[in-house]
Amino acid sequence: IGNYLGAIKNWLELQDEYQSIFCVVDEHALTIPQDPQKLREKILEVAAIYLAAGLDPKKSIIFIQSHVPAHTELCWILNTISKIPELERMTQFKEKSLEHRAQVNMGLFDYPVLMAADILLYQTDAVPVGQDQKQHVELTRTLARRFNQIYGKTFTVPQALIKKQGAKIMGLDNPLKKMSKSSPNLYNHIALTDSPDLIKDKIKKAVTDSGKDIKYDPENKPAISNLLIIYSLIVDEPVKSLEARYKNSGYADFKNDLAQELIKFLKPFQGKYQELIQKPAYLKKILADGALRANKIAQETIKEVRQKIGLI
Repeated sequence: IGNYLGAIKNWLELQDEYQSIFCVVDEHALTIPQDPQKLREKILEVAAIYLAAGLDPKKSIIFIQSHVPAHTELCWILNTISKIPELERMTQFKEKSLEHRAQVNMGLFDYPVLMAADILLYQTDAVPVGQDQKQHVELTRTLARRFNQIYGKTFTVPQALIKKQGAKIMGLDNPLKKMSKSSPNLYNHIALTDSPDLIKDKIKKAVTDSGKDIKYDPENKPAISNLLIIYSLIVDEPVKSLEARYKNSGYADFKNDLAQELIKFLKPFQGKYQELIQKPAYLKKILADGALRANKIAQETIKEVRQKIGLI
């Protein structure tokens, strides 16, 4: 739900305003060990999630990252102008390398450069991301400007589009760390496909702050503040209004209502998702069509890049 509220919700609003391009980042997923069969399943699951959430293949280009080879080609070229200290400063790399030092690989280190290639390949104007990806977009901007300075105007320098509310949803088990589906704790996040019973259990067990007041105060009450943000975005109601509604209520009532709203909110999505995941051929056709459209744009950019840097 953190990714939905921080990113996908924003994508849905923007696909009517921009020519939007969304890729299932299967190559990024390789930065951690993957079971090949499960990875293939996950790729289609992500595509089904995008479509069930409301991304429209008639309005947007939806494809699999590895089906456009220019992503990795441009990544290598950008590597030649990327500086090691820049990548060492990336917060996500620093955090993950501390947690899993023995498993750190070059893919994890180079992740932001591949992300820069994902963006720059399509002459992107705006990148709708959560707060945690802002630093990566800043690196993308740096690399675009550096390439343009060395080789002449080639890339559009993109802007990050970050929603003020919901840009970073925190974990249910720890409101001081970002919600993440890769967390080893099942109770860190609400998955979009979680059953009603599991949603109730996860919200019931979500950590809370001392005291009983249901008040938005990120500094002193980070846990309840995080739940208020989730609630506000799910029901499209201001936090202040929720504070007033639960002024005389306790955490138990608040959590019970939040769980019910999450279940109600996710029900139509889950119905569409279950329908789509049973149609792998349909999903693959949409992704193949998207790859054809994406390749056409990507080849124009990579052809210019090759010419600029002196490749034959």
